[in-house]
Amino acid sequence: MALQYKEIGKVKAVKDCIVTIDGLHRCIYGQLVKFGYETLGTIIGFNEREVQVLILKETEKINPGDTATASLEPFNAPVGKNFIGRIVNILGEPLDGEAPIAPDDYYPIFRKVPTVLERAPVDEPMQTGVKLIDAVIPVGKGQRELILGDKMTGKTTICTDAILNQKGKNVVCIYCCVGKSRSQLAKVVELFKAHGAFEYTIIVAATASASSGQQYLAPYVACSLGDYFMYNKGDVLAVFDDFTKHAWAYRQISLLLGRAPGRGAYPGDVFYLHSRMIERAAKLNDKLGGGSMTFLPIIETLESDLTAYVPTNLVSMTDGQIFTSSSLFSEGFKPAVHIGLSVSRVGSKAQWPIIKKLSGGLRLDYIQYKELVQTTKLQTEIPDDIKRQLKKGEIMVSFITQDKDAPVSLIEQVFLFYAYKSDMLLDLSMDDIETYKSKGFEYISKNNPQLIKTIEEKKKLEPDIEEGIKKAIAEYIAALPSRASAERKAEEIKEAEEALSKLGKEEGEIPAGGKNTKAEGAQK
Repeated sequence: MALQYKEIGKVKAVKDCIVTIDGLHRCIYGQLVKFGYETLGTIIGFNEREVQVLILKETEKINPGDTATASLEPFNAPVGKNFIGRIVNILGEPLDGEAPIAPDDYYPIFRKVPTVLERAPVDEPMQTGVKLIDAVIPVGKGQRELILGDKMTGKTTICTDAILNQKGKNVVCIYCCVGKSRSQLAKVVELFKAHGAFEYTIIVAATASASSGQQYLAPYVACSLGDYFMYNKGDVLAVFDDFTKHAWAYRQISLLLGRAPGRGAYPGDVFYLHSRMIERAAKLNDKLGGGSMTFLPIIETLESDLTAYVPTNLVSMTDGQIFTSSSLFSEGFKPAVHIGLSVSRVGSKAQWPIIKKLSGGLRLDYIQYKELVQTTKLQTEIPDDIKRQLKKGEIMVSFITQDKDAPVSLIEQVFLFYAYKSDMLLDLSMDDIETYKSKGFEYISKNNPQLIKTIEEKKKLEPDIEEGIKKAIAEYIAALPSRASAERKAEEIKEAEEALSKLGKEEGEIPAGGKNTKAEGAQK
């Protein structure tokens, strides 16, 4: 039996989730400390006289004078494939009432981030299924894209749609819940169950009822789980909902530790709090397997204040941001993404060339359309060319908005944005355009499977592909019931005109002031 080094200390004071211990003279940062029966903590601060321990799991109340045992064992997070489809806490213990999980390995929660030489360029799209994001603010595998906005503006919905869209794409998704209520977490769980997302998703939960220590460590544990799959040649999408609550939990812990508060009462190292986690997202080079981990962290703003302390910190360390606007949300524009304030600094390099070409100029088109609506709002008579521009803008707005929990594939977006760019739908009614938006791709994919396969393979707008897309859309338009009835009416009018012309020829020329009763009867 191997010898094991242990130290015994005494609990000096207890402040919420922070325990001060005397007698641990050879401790290390992140070391595991045990109290009584299965009560665990980890060292997060010390000086020459005492040690400060953050409680991870408390099965019985800790009191001053209790014994604390420490070995040279660090706090590592359990990781492995068996966690897929489960809801766990920071210790890897199940919260879904099912059997305990057998880990494949243990990873440090504060793992070293990949170096510059270990990374590869972001060159593959992370398909979110949100049309506005995939077209205008694209995200690549290995990117860090911040999502920020006021409360109840659809931030979580954007992320859950992105997770739902990964079905069948060999991407492991991790949803990290920090500081949210149990009812909010239950809604996400039910959504994932209804759409079969648990086949490839892990939930790491530290709800509002959990201790500040668990809320502080939950995102790091989620990163460790993601590291396992990334370093095993897999692709990972991690959602952190949300970092505002995470910063609040760390602020609370820092004040309990007696660290000096700074701006907004946050400690001076609040930037490092998130940066050492954000930097773990990466696209690894081929030597390390080519795996990737993409981050979608969420920040909640107050009254759309983007200049607040924590939001500006996150904006400076991520590769772009998606800003959700409460005013757009109240107008019914969903997802309520503010195109002017949202940007992706990397994703366009990973975009499909065909999507990049078709969505080019979409941001400018939207801004110009909004200005045109404002200038023509009070006009009584609008010229025909302006009416045409306004209708094209209506088509664009219709195409970039979508319902929640209904992600749209990139191949479907190709047919939507080509129809918008080519003006093929301008002569249709808005009802027919909405029908094309909801049912057009189903009709086209059923009748043109080879075209769909070619676009997925080449991903470029080559002349033969463009001709095929144009022909497929024209066939769908021709098959519309309203279009068919209009064509029938035109044919009937044409036949009547031909009959009149034929009748006139048979009767000869009609004398001036005379009447051709036969032709008149045919006309009637």
